[in-house]
Amino acid sequence: MRGASHALPIGAAVGLCMMALTAATLAQELEPRAYSASPIGLNFAGIGFSYSSGDVVTDPTLPVTNVSAHIYGSAAAYGRTFGLLGRQALVTVSLPYAWGDAEGDVGEQHARIRRSGLTDFRAKFAINLYGNPAATPQEFARREQSVIIGASMFVTAPTGQYDSAKLINLGTNRWSIRPEVGLSVPWRKFYFDVYAGVTFFTENMHYYPGTATRSQDPLTSIQFHASYTFRPSFWVAFDSTWYGGGAASVNGGPSTARQNNSRGGVTVSIPVAKHQSVKLAYSRGAFVRAGQNFTTYAAAWQIAWF
Repeated sequence: MRGASHALPIGAAVGLCMMALTAATLAQELEPRAYSASPIGLNFAGIGFSYSSGDVVTDPTLPVTNVSAHIYGSAAAYGRTFGLLGRQALVTVSLPYAWGDAEGDVGEQHARIRRSGLTDFRAKFAINLYGNPAATPQEFARREQSVIIGASMFVTAPTGQYDSAKLINLGTNRWSIRPEVGLSVPWRKFYFDVYAGVTFFTENMHYYPGTATRSQDPLTSIQFHASYTFRPSFWVAFDSTWYGGGAASVNGGPSTARQNNSRGGVTVSIPVAKHQSVKLAYSRGAFVRAGQNFTTYAAAWQIAWF
């Protein structure tokens, strides 16, 4: 693969660097209070928007330099809490849409590409294993905060826009699954979270130009969050994540560089009306060995009801 990359068209070579835009997205997500306590029977729906821009750090063996990208994203999501074996459980689903462009130098030539369309469908199931057993809204209102240990399973399905004749796609044409465990510790008005997970990927059997097979090693991720609550639904969190691994290869050839990256950011939740809130987030790469070195701004509106 590395030896053949010089023969790729300019746009394809730039696209080789853009593949990381979806490959590491799950590991990059910063989600404070993912295992926080809630009463059962709570529904919530929302829409979100994000903008990411920055450089793509490429494998030094590739003839591609000065790669940068501007990516816009939106998503609609729905979730519900319920009781399962006496524990609080949660299921969420979301369908994202993305558009953007990337550009870079291939040798002495400059190229730019654009893409827009649906990305892969996402679903998550989570359950609290310790602390916060299933409770009605009335029972939950009388309960004191406690330490929570939870587990979740995050799945992406290959529903995004994909054309095997193109090297650059918004969909990945493969499944991924990320089992994760999390610990949440409340203390007065503070909330501390740590999560650890591993994302596993199936093979893309129709990789560019349609006859190749692309495989990727598991990607390990760890998140840390510290938040402070001013009042219900009004809080601020300081976020960080590290993710490593995820080297990819085509047809069993040489692997790309192993990722060893970290990000930091801030998330703010603001109540705007009864049962409604707005969440604002900012994050950027702190250390990037391979993949995106992006700055991301995001905003989401959510409504909750029983």
